[in-house]
Amino acid sequence: MDLDTFIAEWNNPSDRVLVHTSGSTGKPKPMMVEKRRMACSARITCRFLGLQRGDTALLCMPLDYIAGKMVVVRSLVAGLKLIAVPPSGHPLATVSQHINFAAMVPLQVVNSLQEPQERARLEAIDHLIIGGGAIDDSLARELKQFPRAVWSTYGMTETLSHIALRRLSGPQASQWYTPFESVTVGLDSRGCLTIDAPQVCPAPLTTNDRAIVENGRFKILGRIDNVIDTGGIKVQIEEVEHLLKPHLKAPFIISKKKDARLGEMIVLLTQDPDTAAVEAACRLAIANRYWRPRRVVHIDKLPLTATGKPARAQAERYCNTL
Repeated sequence: MDLDTFIAEWNNPSDRVLVHTSGSTGKPKPMMVEKRRMACSARITCRFLGLQRGDTALLCMPLDYIAGKMVVVRSLVAGLKLIAVPPSGHPLATVSQHINFAAMVPLQVVNSLQEPQERARLEAIDHLIIGGGAIDDSLARELKQFPRAVWSTYGMTETLSHIALRRLSGPQASQWYTPFESVTVGLDSRGCLTIDAPQVCPAPLTTNDRAIVENGRFKILGRIDNVIDTGGIKVQIEEVEHLLKPHLKAPFIISKKKDARLGEMIVLLTQDPDTAAVEAACRLAIANRYWRPRRVVHIDKLPLTATGKPARAQAERYCNTL
């Protein structure tokens, strides 16, 4: 979808627009969402960040998904000056104007940090929000030194983009997300986050994200459907990936396959053809042997969603064919 098409859809008589989920836990699903709730979400973010009419906003993500659409909606409802560039891994390569607000995925930020000119432009953004993927420790360390505000977002298509932010830059950097004023969070019986955001969601939402909630803030532990029950020991996929990231250069995904003895077996899919070196890195990085992958499998291309997230369901299906 291009910008003109989305603006035409936004301005048509219908009170809803079509969006698609990202597909990180399965096949992307279409959803019809209310324009008035999208506008509420946009105003909440702009008010939280202090964005003013005439501020510049960079659109550098696809308009097929909620993150890109909401950049446009924020510009429309708050009177921001929209600067649109084609979605790419280097969104700042051709941008010369000062940017007050930008939304990116982690890969775009990582790529921009590698080029001196793009890095300078990235550091100059007044408010940079990052979503659509995990922020690893090395990226977090770099962003903590940024002179302006950098935020990690928490949200999903159902919440019309984010409902909470956590600071990544400066002394206020934190692992804890702070919900917007109109949002209340809690935990269900599984220890998963619940969200009550009446301005953007017509009903309270129960997620599959395991979390800790303290004093109204929350910290995400990982998705409950990303728990591997191997030999009676429950292992969180995201925690294993977190341990391995500093030690593995090639892209990889932790997944699982059914196993007659263990119930489920931990499997590492990697684009590195040297699986012996990957196995050695696993032994070095993971002290608890029950958390180590039982199989390391080379794959030419990891299964990813259209927004660059690990396609967990597809990866698991592949592992069960091994």
